[in-house]
Amino acid sequence: MIDITNIEAAAARLSGHALRTPLLGSAFLNDIAGRQVWVKAECLQHTGSFKFRGGWSAVSALSAEQREAGVIAYSSGNHAQGVALAAQRHHAPCVIVMPGDAPRLKIDNTRALGAEVVLYDRERENRDAIGARIASERGLTLIKPYDEPEVIAGQGTCGLEIAEQATEHRIRQADVIIPCGGGGLTAGVGLALESRMPGLRPRPAEPEGFDDTARSLASGEVCRNARLAGSLCDAIVTPAPGALTFPINRRLCGPGFAVTDDEALHAVALAFTRLKIVLEPGGAVALAAALFRPDEIEGDDVIVIASGGNIDAGLFTSALSRFGG
Repeated sequence: MIDITNIEAAAARLSGHALRTPLLGSAFLNDIAGRQVWVKAECLQHTGSFKFRGGWSAVSALSAEQREAGVIAYSSGNHAQGVALAAQRHHAPCVIVMPGDAPRLKIDNTRALGAEVVLYDRERENRDAIGARIASERGLTLIKPYDEPEVIAGQGTCGLEIAEQATEHRIRQADVIIPCGGGGLTAGVGLALESRMPGLRPRPAEPEGFDDTARSLASGEVCRNARLAGSLCDAIVTPAPGALTFPINRRLCGPGFAVTDDEALHAVALAFTRLKIVLEPGGAVALAAALFRPDEIEGDDVIVIASGGNIDAGLFTSALSRFGG
């Protein structure tokens, strides 16, 4: 259903719009991990996360009539901002359904990008049902956060860049650790690497207690999370792996990682002090896995995606105060 041709087409539409984010390194981080750590800084992408790639890919693939009618998405914040900016630049009306406990920064930024924000209670209400109802009532096109082919293709463009940058650094074999919620980034990057550099193996990273993809990969069938809230890594808390993404990830991925909130916050502090980049906890779980799960990784190199940097000032200050890098 989705292959490298879809990703290449998305890359063509993203050309001149998305940033080619850098692959960063630090001797300090290498010492902690016991190997060379390469950090793909998607926190420097437009709107502060990789989600702009999928948002632009999906909106740009719509017909003129669909864009004129408008789009709707549901998200805890990063997909929201990616779709909102893409819709704004395509002059398309945009509605975003967001959990009421999403970081205030993400809610405010989404509104600032011109989107109408509809808040819901993620413990008591179903975002899929809310999104479907509003889409039907207003004639909007729903852009799902991960179970959407054009979104997966857009996220896959990050994998194309990783393959190019790995070649530049003469990296042929390595695990590529990816923050994983519903699995769209993991699936897109995995498909790109399979085509361009199969020696790079995708591996998902998730917060403990919300590691549905890791458990699903281990069991071979979809496992759901018992809870839908309760982690600082809000950006990657989802009910279960996606129907489109899981078959791809089951075929391509190595074993998953589960990291604690404290480990994610420690990685936030280390990313700031050693790389001078700002990460949110959900965007730092792959780095946390590389630094604090070294015995679960083989080889001299590991590549991690720093997927997002939309963190509230108070939480960021707390991470620096507690761990200091």
